[in-house]
Amino acid sequence: MRAWIGMMALAGAFSVHAAPKVAVTDLAYQERVEQYIHIVSAQNNFQANRYSASGSSSYNEIEATSSYIEQGELRKFTGDIKGEILRTGLFQLVQGTPYTASSKGDVYDVIKRIKAGHFKGADYVLFGTVSDIDFTRDVTELANTDSHSAVLGLSLVADFSLINTRTYEITSAFTAMGEGQDTKLVNGRDIKVSLNRPRVVREVSRALGEDVAAQLSQQLGGGSEEQPGQARQRNNLPADTAPVILR
Repeated sequence: MRAWIGMMALAGAFSVHAAPKVAVTDLAYQERVEQYIHIVSAQNNFQANRYSASGSSSYNEIEATSSYIEQGELRKFTGDIKGEILRTGLFQLVQGTPYTASSKGDVYDVIKRIKAGHFKGADYVLFGTVSDIDFTRDVTELANTDSHSAVLGLSLVADFSLINTRTYEITSAFTAMGEGQDTKLVNGRDIKVSLNRPRVVREVSRALGEDVAAQLSQQLGGGSEEQPGQARQRNNLPADTAPVILR
């Protein structure tokens, strides 16, 4: 009996550690920052003698425009990605070292970051980059009424690569998208309209996490394409069928 219990405990421990470990990076991005510089300097020239004093002023004006590329990681939208990945059961999660302003090197050079030990203990790194993000705010007049529809929307598109930390092989690659919006009806008596930005961000984060997990399951687990909100299949078993009454 004790031998059987020991075998069961060993099997349980093996099943816990069977899933490979993955580190999920925050979404990398880069943007061009432009600066406008306008400098006006004045210089006074003063001359004096025993009979009179005279002075003159000259001005020097400089205008210039400079630009540079700023890189970083978006600290939002990855919480639901991690949660949905855990729900699939495909991976265990480990925490990697985030990219900060003091970090040296290119945020997109994930291979260099792996070699530098930023993802210790991870078998894979899920590296995501923002390809497009767009906030929209529209006000639309409703026909035959004095009301308007105010809409705040957000769309986020990101590219993902699942990279083996030992061989640097890309095991999975896909593009995922999250969308969300908040809508309110207003009329001429409304002085101020407050749209719920945090709710929109939460919807986008949830939709993005579901899309990422579904595509990982499809590419790595061999499952069929799933719709957000549906229960995920496990172990490639066929979906349940409706009961049939035999007569």
